Amino acid sequence: MKRKLIAAVGVATMIAGVAACGGSDKKDDKSAEKPADRTGTVTVWLMAESQTAWPELVKNTTAQFKAKYPKVNLKIQYQQWSDKVQKLDAALAGSSAPDVVELGNTETMTYILNGALAPVDKSQFANSATWIKGLEDTCTYQGKLYCVPYYAGARVAIYNADDFKAGTGSDQFPATEDALTAALDKIEAKKGSDKTYSPLYLPGQYWYAAMSYVKAYGGAIATTDGTKWTASLETPQAQQGIQHFIDLVKKYNHGDQTKDEADHANVMAHGKAGVIYGNGWEAGSVVTPPTGNAKLKDAIKTATMPGPNGKALPSFIGGSDLAVISKSKVQDLAKEFIADYTDEKNEAALVAKATLPNNTTQLEPMKADPATAAAANAVPDAWFTPIAPGWAAIEKQGILKTMLLDILKGKSVADATKAADDKINSLINNAS
Repeated sequence: MKRKLIAAVGVATMIAGVAACGGSDKKDDKSAEKPADRTGTVTVWLMAESQTAWPELVKNTTAQFKAKYPKVNLKIQYQQWSDKVQKLDAALAGSSAPDVVELGNTETMTYILNGALAPVDKSQFANSATWIKGLEDTCTYQGKLYCVPYYAGARVAIYNADDFKAGTGSDQFPATEDALTAALDKIEAKKGSDKTYSPLYLPGQYWYAAMSYVKAYGGAIATTDGTKWTASLETPQAQQGIQHFIDLVKKYNHGDQTKDEADHANVMAHGKAGVIYGNGWEAGSVVTPPTGNAKLKDAIKTATMPGPNGKALPSFIGGSDLAVISKSKVQDLAKEFIADYTDEKNEAALVAKATLPNNTTQLEPMKADPATAAAANAVPDAWFTPIAPGWAAIEKQGILKTMLLDILKGKSVADATKAADDKINSLINNAS
């Protein structure tokens, strides 16, 4: 993406306006004070997983930061994915913006382009030379870094080994898709009396999964010539992948096929799924109370999800980044908090929770651990959504979900992908 593209869509004025409200001119003029003498408040927005899944990381970082800055008030506030963007947009428009914010890696480009994030110096952060490239790319625009990779997520097969043992005689997960569908057929026959059980619970609006099948057949959501993005779901490769996904949904998901993946771990926890396709850490959600089922602790395992043509299914590389808000008056403290939060010791706290770290150095040992191997090994071949100015608007409008839902309701793949491409093309090159 080029700056001239942003100017062409009339965003440069907005960027200049936001930047004028923040940036280096707002930098805390107390930055030269001794750390022990510094006062003030640093407000940090983290997502709820930090509170529920790896609270040790927050506790450790808080202790580190307070040891250096005992008089600085550190306010950690936890957010939900469902309304974080709306709350952040409102806070940025007013005077209550946080100093540090966690962003999903598909959200960062919007805030980079509208000038909401302050640039950061890569050399200030641990293991930055080995950051996972897909994560670093989501923080980078025109050669500048605007956020720091926090953790990665790769989707894998999460399966009930007891169900496989009962249905096929083996508790091992099949290595190819042909072997998997054969096993699913046997499991379904074994569970025949339970019409609410899905051998493969694949929700119909689960667009991350659908796009993995698009990628498996050589397709893409959109392509770029370096200056402009063009939607490409109408290509034969993309349509083949979407059709394959829909076929799997219709054959093996006996729950509500029109749902998304939000509760698929809960469905498995209730014993209603043989396999789900989820983030590696969601295996823990299946077996951890209060929403998970501890009785399944020894049965739930992870494996590489096989895809078409004898290859592994390409996984979407999800994850989060941490950014400093450009309006912050304590940018130096905000950057130090992020440096502490993502140092090697604290990234190790993520690894201990089977969550993929931000760097390949600490990722490498996870490739040999049976509990994390599937997710860790999926990272090198993982795919990501277009790093395009208008991508956030495409997600916000649910264009891919609508396309999949329309197909499930009877619309042809050809008509649905054409409608989706038209909408994507109207948005993808416009900063949102």
